[in-house]
This record gives sequence, C-alpha cells and structure tokens, in this order.
Amino acid sequence: MMGKQPPPQGKLFYANINIDKRVRANHPLRKVDDIIDFDFIYEEVKDSYGSNGNVSIPPSVILKLMLLLLFYNVRSERELMETLPERIDWLWFLGYDFDTEIPDHSVLSKARKRWGAPAFKGFFERIVLQCCEAGLVNGSKVFVDSSLIEADASNNSIVDTHSLKRHLNKSYREFEKRLEEAEASNEDENDEDRRNGNGKVNSRYLSTTDPDASIVRHGGKPKLRYQTHRMVDGAFEIITATEVTGGDVNEAHRLTSLMDKHQTNTGRPVETAVADTKYGTIANFLACKDRGINAHIPDFGRKQANRESRKKIFSEDCFTYDKESDTYLCPASKRLKRRSLHIKRQSIDYSGTKKLCGNCELKIQCTTNKSGRTITHHLRQEDIDRMRELSNTPAARQDIKTRQHLMERSFARAKRYGYKRARWRGNWKVEIQEYLTAAIQNIEVLIRYGKRPKKCAAIAMEMKNRAEKEFTKLRGSIRMLIEQYFPIALHEFARESI
Repeated sequence: MMGKQPPPQGKLFYANINIDKRVRANHPLRKVDDIIDFDFIYEEVKDSYGSNGNVSIPPSVILKLMLLLLFYNVRSERELMETLPERIDWLWFLGYDFDTEIPDHSVLSKARKRWGAPAFKGFFERIVLQCCEAGLVNGSKVFVDSSLIEADASNNSIVDTHSLKRHLNKSYREFEKRLEEAEASNEDENDEDRRNGNGKVNSRYLSTTDPDASIVRHGGKPKLRYQTHRMVDGAFEIITATEVTGGDVNEAHRLTSLMDKHQTNTGRPVETAVADTKYGTIANFLACKDRGINAHIPDFGRKQANRESRKKIFSEDCFTYDKESDTYLCPASKRLKRRSLHIKRQSIDYSGTKKLCGNCELKIQCTTNKSGRTITHHLRQEDIDRMRELSNTPAARQDIKTRQHLMERSFARAKRYGYKRARWRGNWKVEIQEYLTAAIQNIEVLIRYGKRPKKCAAIAMEMKNRAEKEFTKLRGSIRMLIEQYFPIALHEFARESI
C-alpha cells in the first residue's frame, strides 16, 4: 500500500531536543571551538563600552559572527543574519538555541567601528602565538609577497581634484571634509612608498566612495585597489605577519616592517628572508646585512643590467673599481673619476668627461648620454656585493623557486573567503578583513597539524635513542676487532680515535 505525505502540522513544544546532538562530531566548527578561546575579546574591548545603558551583544558572539561571515564567505552581514536561524551548526557555534532572538545585522558594523582594527589584530596575533606553541612555526626562514585586492568602489566614483567641475557636485564638500579628517587622524607612513608612476595619478584623482583606495593598472584597465603584504613561515605555511596599504605602495619598502612584526608575533628572529625580484633593492640588502639575515632575493639591479645588455649597452659589471685610485676602469681602459656625492642616497657618481667619452670608439655600446657614462658607487658597496653573491647561491635559488609556489598557495587559499575583493571601504576595515582571513587560514593549519608535531617529536626522540644504542654496539664491536688484529703500537691510537 502506497503511503502519502500528510500536510505539515507545526508543534508548539518539543521535548528532549538537544542542539548539541544535532551537530556532527567531526564538524569543522567543533574543532574551531575546541582549540580557539574567544573570551579574550572581553578584556580587549572593555574600554569601548560604558557602564550604563542597554546591554550589548556579547563581544565573543560578535567575533564569532565575523568569523562565520568570512569562513563561509557570506555575501553580506544582512544575509548572514537571515541565514542564521536556518543553520543549526551556526546556532550551536554561537551558543544560541532555537528560540534565541537573532540580533540585527547592524550590530556587526557598529562593533567594527567601536572596536577598530586593533581588536582583530590581537585575535590574529593570538592565533599565531598558538601556532608557535603547537610547534607549527620554525621562525628562521620566512617568505614574503604581496597581492592586490579590488576595492568596494566603482571607477565612476573617481573625481579629478584639479578640475572645477568638482565644485558642482553637492556631495563634494562633504567628501573633502571626510578626507581632511581622515588625513588628520591617520599619519600616512607610506608616502615615501608611492611608486613614481601611480603616485602622481593618486595625488590628483580620488574616489569619493573610498578615498583610501588607489588607482592601479594591473592586467587591464585601471581599477581602485588595495594591497596586502604577507610574511609566511616556511615550516607549515603559517602567516606570521600581514599589512594592508594602498594599491600603489611599493611592496619593497614593507620588508623590514614585516620582519619586525614577525619577530614580535612569534618571538623568533628571522635568519633567512625569501622574496622575489621586486624586493631585491639596495635598501633591503643592507637592512638584512645589518640584522644578520640571509637575503635570498634576486637582485633588482641585475635585472636592470639585463635590460641594458638586451639593448647592447655595457652593464655596470663591465666596469672595474680601483680602490687605490678611487676610479672606475671602463671597457675601453679609460678611467671614470668621482664627480658628485649624494648624501640621501648614500652613493657617489663616477663619470668620464664629455671629451673623454665623446671620442671613445665604444661609446655606442656604452651610453646614449651626450655627457658620457655615469657609474653609481654606494658607500657600502662591499656589503652590497657580498649580499648579492649570497642571493645567487644554489640554496638561494632553490628557496626563490619554493617561494613562488608557497606564496601563490597562501593567496589562492584566501580566495575561498572572498579575499580578492574588499568587503568594506576604508583601509582600516580592509585590515580587519585581512586579519580575519589570515587567522582562518592559520586555524585550518592548526586543526590539521596541531597535534602532529608532538607525535613527530616523540618519534624523532625514540629514533635518536635507538641510533645511539646501535652506535654504541657498533663501537664496541670495532674495539674488539682492533684488540684482536692490530698490533699493540696501534692499539692506543685506534682506541683514542674511536
């Protein structure tokens, strides 16, 4: 006999319903709840709340909601709150029940504004510290790279600040006011990092929707973008430090600050820094030299030299420095003398006279400048040459090859959390998104390998003890053979050598 589905009839009361039993034992959120302590946020944000007024949503619940927003890549906070009653696992993770009142989506935006980026930065740093305690961070070898993020703003919001048309826009006065307040409250430490090409553009053209975003041309037409800078540990690919800047910031200038944050977050100094050619500047080589760090970074100057060689122009390697006479010997055996000293760049220019280079038969292969060829010599040229030699060793080349895949994986894994486009507007809000994304990626590694290093350490210790026992037995056997077959004259020598 065929059965039929009766019409649904809702029950007013349910007995013996436990929401904990409705969530499977191996659910990812169970693992997150087991290893992550969210209650630290109470102490972090206590100064953001008063002693009177309405009782707020608990900060730990707000932090979990923010984590769910990125962990499941929900499109908006409104959609998150609308979906929350339908997800039993989310309710369990938040400590809610079926009849718990769902908060309004605006509590998240209000909490972000009240807490600011430091609260989420503290969450990220605590996860990094927990990874260190679990043995997932070696700390000695780190990899660095950056990636662009599309801003949550349209190109139609870009205005020309030098045009009189802007005054016709009624909202422009309000925009200027907001921009002045932002500049007064935030000291922009990245002014010196602006690239020459985009710096002029971004000093004139601004977005009325997101003034912190920068106009960057990358793989097509120019767009408003931010840039994320990451430092990843080589052991288990834990993200140990991260920064967010405008899209037109020169990533080479962020290397030292990332190394400082890495040491602060992990408590372990960097021994080897691995990066691509964009970071192979003189300033970075000298900074690594002063800190005692091996810079496995391709030389940016050598890349420029290769460009000159393709143009059939002599590179600087073809010029020999004579320390005794303080001159450079060119391929035509003529000497370039010291001409000018640049204090800011810490360098000296050596060049030949117009007459000397003008009559040279190799001028076509040497320079197109009518005044002659100029060679730049840094005041710490010996240190720079030494670091460049180290960056070209087989170990450095292998690390550079490893960096390409390792950093690509780090940014590729972040895409599943909506990493490629900013959720909110403003540099500090994009920082919050990056801190949460990096924390989630580290939590995934912590869940997967958190207990394994301890087992590996125990196995390694057992193998070491076993090897020591075998070596002791082998040593005794060799002694017996020596005593049996070697003469007395060699007996003492053999005993001492073993």
